[in-house]
Amino acid sequence: MLIQSQEMEDVLFRLFVKYGFSSVKAAVLAEIYTNNTIDGVNSHGINRVRQFLDYVEWGLVVPNAEAEMLGSFGNMERWDGNLGPGIINATKCTNRAIELAKMHGMGLVALRNTNHWMRGATYGWQAADAGCIAILFTNTKPNMPAWGGKDSRIGNNPFVVAIPRKEGHVVLDMALSQYSFGKINSYKLEGEKLPYPGGWDQNDELSNDPEKILTKERGLPIGYWKGSALSMVLDIITTVLSAGDSTFRIGQKAHESGVSQIFLCINPERFGDKDIQDKLLDEIINYTHDVEPMRPGERTYYPGERTLLTRLKNLENGIPVDDKVWQNILVLLE
Repeated sequence: MLIQSQEMEDVLFRLFVKYGFSSVKAAVLAEIYTNNTIDGVNSHGINRVRQFLDYVEWGLVVPNAEAEMLGSFGNMERWDGNLGPGIINATKCTNRAIELAKMHGMGLVALRNTNHWMRGATYGWQAADAGCIAILFTNTKPNMPAWGGKDSRIGNNPFVVAIPRKEGHVVLDMALSQYSFGKINSYKLEGEKLPYPGGWDQNDELSNDPEKILTKERGLPIGYWKGSALSMVLDIITTVLSAGDSTFRIGQKAHESGVSQIFLCINPERFGDKDIQDKLLDEIINYTHDVEPMRPGERTYYPGERTLLTRLKNLENGIPVDDKVWQNILVLLE
């Protein structure tokens, strides 16, 4: 079914208020969940709302908690999320990293004790809109085997890079698993197989069956051993700089909570050569666009380009949403 963006945002706002969020926080949550769905990332938008509210009911997400700064070290800060909603904490810490970048050229906020930020690209777009380059990442519960191991010991720690651009920001948002588990769940919801293997089944064989992969949550690292190593490095950085929980400690809990995150922003305007920067950026994008496609009808895209196309389409035509998911949202309002 198709839902208009304003209708979705209004329904979600009322729902979040019902679950104890202030009107200010409910508005931010409703806007970001809606925007994620507009951009075609239902797995971290409308499809994730029910699970988020479950976490609220279980006491894992504290609606009125506020992230607070624990220490300041020049252009670096350490914050505690106090188990508040991940979206609210991430929005606040991205804004702070932007402020530090505007003051110092670069700014870093290390956040601990927070919750799932949903779609990491949200904060990449936020930083790029403010004219900043951003490098952002989070750790997660163990959901991938370290390369050569059998059981999950590392997280698919999402990694985001954003570069501001007048004609459309460049925004890379990727989990370190071949498919994010939100995406795998989307394929399961639609009753479809993954286009490529995405993890191991119970027989230790690579599979493209969402049900079999989700049974033990053993995702396939991107680049095999390279993705495994990158996952470990990102977990180390987030844990050390935030003094928060590592993937190991998160995995000791019944549910994923209290994760650690990094928000690094760079203000390229400090160099005073924006025209040259824009020219170089366009040169790179134009070069990758100007190539014969592998197959007829295909073309190349820079990171974030297809998101912009999806956004325009869904704003014009309405947002595609699974009927059952939407009905479940409406039931929660009753």
